[in-house]
Amino acid sequence: MAGILTWKSRFGGVFGNNHGKDDATEDRHPDIPKSSLGVLNDPQTLEVPGSVFLLGRHNAPVGVSNMPARTAHSSMPDPTGGAKTTKDGTVLNPQPEESANDPLNWPEWRRDCALLALGFYCMVGGGMTPLLAAGFTNVAEDYHIEVETVSLTTGLYMMGLGLGSVIFSPTAILYGKRPVYLFSAVIFIVSSVWAALSPNFTSLVLARIFQGVAVSPVECLPSATIAEIFFLHERAFRIGIYTLLLLGGKNLIPLVSAVVIQALGWRWVFWVVTFVVAFCGVILFFFVPETFWDRMPAAPRNSQSRRSSMQRRDVAGNVEATPASPTLQRPHGPSRQQSEKHIGLALATDQDGRGTHDVEKEAAAGIASESSSSPSPAPPRPSDTSGADFYAKETAVEAQKVPTRTSNESSPSSMGLAYTETLRNQPAKSFSEQLKPWNGRLNQDRWFKVMLRPFVLFAYPAVFWSAVVYSLSVGWLIVVSESVALIYRNRKSYNFDALQTGLVYLSPFIGGVLGTAVAGKVSDIIVKSMARRNGGLYEPEFRLVMAAPVALTTVIGLMGFGWSAEERDHWIVPTVFFGIISFGCTLGSTTAITFCVDSYRQYAGEALVTLNFSKNIFHGLVFSLFVTHWLTDDGPKMVFIWLGVIQLIFLFLTIPMYLYGKRARMWTARKNLMEKL
Repeated sequence: MAGILTWKSRFGGVFGNNHGKDDATEDRHPDIPKSSLGVLNDPQTLEVPGSVFLLGRHNAPVGVSNMPARTAHSSMPDPTGGAKTTKDGTVLNPQPEESANDPLNWPEWRRDCALLALGFYCMVGGGMTPLLAAGFTNVAEDYHIEVETVSLTTGLYMMGLGLGSVIFSPTAILYGKRPVYLFSAVIFIVSSVWAALSPNFTSLVLARIFQGVAVSPVECLPSATIAEIFFLHERAFRIGIYTLLLLGGKNLIPLVSAVVIQALGWRWVFWVVTFVVAFCGVILFFFVPETFWDRMPAAPRNSQSRRSSMQRRDVAGNVEATPASPTLQRPHGPSRQQSEKHIGLALATDQDGRGTHDVEKEAAAGIASESSSSPSPAPPRPSDTSGADFYAKETAVEAQKVPTRTSNESSPSSMGLAYTETLRNQPAKSFSEQLKPWNGRLNQDRWFKVMLRPFVLFAYPAVFWSAVVYSLSVGWLIVVSESVALIYRNRKSYNFDALQTGLVYLSPFIGGVLGTAVAGKVSDIIVKSMARRNGGLYEPEFRLVMAAPVALTTVIGLMGFGWSAEERDHWIVPTVFFGIISFGCTLGSTTAITFCVDSYRQYAGEALVTLNFSKNIFHGLVFSLFVTHWLTDDGPKMVFIWLGVIQLIFLFLTIPMYLYGKRARMWTARKNLMEKL
């Protein structure tokens, strides 16, 4: 708390700047340091969306006043008291409401069951990409085509993944994620049966494209679901579990499929998938309810009374009135773009997520204890003020700046508000009531408009960096999978059969497990340590420290794999390097997702579509068109050395991203491109 006090007391004046001015035209604030732990601060303000006070009794997302109107409300700290915390003092972010129907208030076992049920479905879906990797030779023999041509079943499948995410993401925003999960399972089953019965290669390729469309929700929706049912301090570990299962499926499923191919033939792989996905559909139906919850609080009926009751505490703990000042109000009403708010898959975290009556009660309590002896107190000296008291003043003033949504506001998100308000006023829903497949339309936005939003996010530097790193991280695993049959089943090298080739995937699975452990726990430890050194203020750029081990392991793994395969070293050597690649790629994908979500939690759903579209189209599809032919022509040594060089070049982008990431976030907040769509 002392760290927060020091930071806040030094730069407290910045939080009271005049919002009637355009930040872009103001001179540099004299008290703003140029950088914090190497992260360059914005010259005009420290209130940057994405920056959060991670440690302390109070939670302060410091960029609230600079966030778009539709997200600023849901990021407000509690203006009337301390935030809810865990037993060890970690702030609950977002703040849960009092309703038992709030997904954040579900029992931990209930939330973990939803995660595991969804995670198992993601593991099966994730394993569909390299499903036939060990059987490329068998498929080529059946259809009398070249082995290199069979790789199209992977590349065009990934095209289906990319197209499906563009279709299902806006659908989930408008109608909820539960019906999308259930519908995708049905299409998954149908496309698997189609693939098993394909009479020719063209039919198989078409079936794989539709299978990719069906599987796409496992890539673009679960991270948003996790953000809706877990707090910030729980999120990285759970995203790590999801990443482990998703990428673990890419390593385990080929092993299982190799056994099936060896014993029954490649067509039976799709029959087995059909039965497993049917089971997945059952557990999704019973254990993954709708997790949507609108965290944009409605305005109290007596909003003027609430504003006039905001308190400031002096050093002795006395309460002093702070009358509402016109200068603290926003100078104008919301623009047309601001009024057309939409509900994303994972809104920005809510720090005041309580019902109207709770706020009014606390406001009334504040009025009762109000003292009229000092109507205009002088600012307290930092040395005499506790961190909690000082922060209470900041949240009170901030609460006066940001308008809240009135109950009669007409906007596309009003349907989501009505849905949440209904649940908020009801007793806890029973297990059977939560089995309803869908709950009607949650948003009145136009589908096409929502569909375009992920493409706008390419203009956001943090999302662009995450898309590049995520595409490379997952993409290299796919590239290696496509080359496994060419390297291990080659009679001139290792001459493995289908089962032996499948067993190779044990190495990347182990690497993925270790990568998940490091990416989740170690990353959280590093982030908390850096936030503590930064006075309790967490910057999403702290996640980028993990890019160093990502670069080291992936580059060594890629170059070592190709070199050892070319030199025909013992089979264990390239297999170990395969595991190192998987370790680094798991680190990279988890880091990319967490950095992206932490930077723009209000756009988490759309951002995940951006990441997966990039991975599936710009990397997966493009590389599948030529990488196997390149491998045949130049050999694995040349190919994988060049892939390592490509990886290293792109990861050098992390340096400017770390330095200028915070300024880039503020730039996107000023441009507000997403709200202009």
